[in-house]
Amino acid sequence: MEVQSNQIVVEKSSTTKINEVDFNNLSFGSVYTDHMLVADYRNGSWTIPKIVPYQPLTLDPASKIFHYGQSIFEGMKAYKDANGHVWLFRPRDNHARMNISAQRMTMPQIPQEYFIEGLTALLELEKDWIPTQLGSSLYVRPFMFASGTGFHASPADEYKFLIALAPSGAYFSGKVKVLIEETYARAANGGVGYAKAGGNYAAQFYPTKLAADKGYQQVVWTDDHNHEYIEEAGAMNIFVRINDTLLTAPTSDRILDGITRKSILELAADMGVKTEVRKIKVSEVVEAAKNGNLKEMFGAGTAAVVSPISGFGYQGVDYDLPELENSYAQTIKTKITDIQYNRTEDKFGWRYKVV
Repeated sequence: MEVQSNQIVVEKSSTTKINEVDFNNLSFGSVYTDHMLVADYRNGSWTIPKIVPYQPLTLDPASKIFHYGQSIFEGMKAYKDANGHVWLFRPRDNHARMNISAQRMTMPQIPQEYFIEGLTALLELEKDWIPTQLGSSLYVRPFMFASGTGFHASPADEYKFLIALAPSGAYFSGKVKVLIEETYARAANGGVGYAKAGGNYAAQFYPTKLAADKGYQQVVWTDDHNHEYIEEAGAMNIFVRINDTLLTAPTSDRILDGITRKSILELAADMGVKTEVRKIKVSEVVEAAKNGNLKEMFGAGTAAVVSPISGFGYQGVDYDLPELENSYAQTIKTKITDIQYNRTEDKFGWRYKVV
């Protein structure tokens, strides 16, 4: 049955998979809800978004996504508070960043009403899928790819925008050990490192596999020129605490403008924690580890929020970080998640109420 909801066409599924899901044992992003949102770009404009039953897509083999990689995405979460209300965290920032990615990849801009109102309508329909177990949430994946056909190397003339949802447990458990990269680079000046383009992540897999073969869980990416400066940790922004100062690299062509990263900087300022946004030399981090001034390192991103780093390897030497009772990482993660789950005041205006 199709119904119209704020310009969004809704085709409800006649069945549900929700009773088959063990919400107490959710892996990340591997179970999907009953519905998804789809809109097509053709003849220079977007079709009205439709919410339809979750289903496979049918694509022509000549679709340009397969040949030239025009693909972008976002990562978000929806949260349910103790009263059953549903919240998003800074969704307009996700929409703005997705359009920045689209511009860099020569893809059409996504109207805000399609992104925000479409997502809101989808979440209202799927609100029962949002888990309430500690650390769990509903992962939200908006994405767009080239569906237009042709073997010629040029932008496509048709695109498909979708939003899919996946109830998920905590993304990471425990601390991770990382390897500071000396050979491979995640991105280069003038490239697409600041865009959430699918190819950025595909290119990370091989160096990360090499690090895993050596016993590390993740790679700390360094600059493409001479691997002198720390830039990101895996698919996350990175923070380094030397004594009581929290450092992170500035955004650039190579570094993603992470929404969690921005939130941490604002939150740290509110907490009275000294922060510095500047280039961070690998040699500075190694020296701080040797003399005991390196207190913490952690990744920051949507999925894990904050992922503490227990130690790092560099040039064949491993360096362990101290165990801290009142770490910045844990304090900041608690403050952010308390805002996300509506457990505390949101003085920053980050929460967005869905229903």
